[in-house]
Amino acid sequence: MLEVYIDGASAGNPGPSGIGLFIKGEGHHVQLSEYVGIYDNHTTEFMALIRGLEEAKKLTSGIVSVKSDSQIVVAAVEKQYAKNPVFKALLDQALEIAESFEFFFIKWIPESNNKAADQLARKAIQQKQTLD
Repeated sequence: MLEVYIDGASAGNPGPSGIGLFIKGEGHHVQLSEYVGIYDNHTTEFMALIRGLEEAKKLTSGIVSVKSDSQIVVAAVEKQYAKNPVFKALLDQALEIAESFEFFFIKWIPESNNKAADQLARKAIQQKQTLD
């Protein structure tokens, strides 16, 4: 089983945004920190979910457990519904990728349990701002 910890961060709302992924399990230990552009924090969280699932797909077709501190993302995935058209498009993309796994589930975790992904998301913003 792969555990995929995801987080999005925005410096402003909207503002410069980054995503962070921490993937462990099945002999893998992956960290990804990526600047994604100017977005609001909720959109960035959905983008982190998609990117996390894309990376997990490269590693397994088996069991994937996503952990997120975004209640909006977790609720949207569990209900397979998002009212906001931007979130709906991102959710649909994530659910399509999730179907490729033997078993997929998502769980909300408190921010204090998601520090690695949070640090990676913030690092992406800092690196981008340093380059500008």
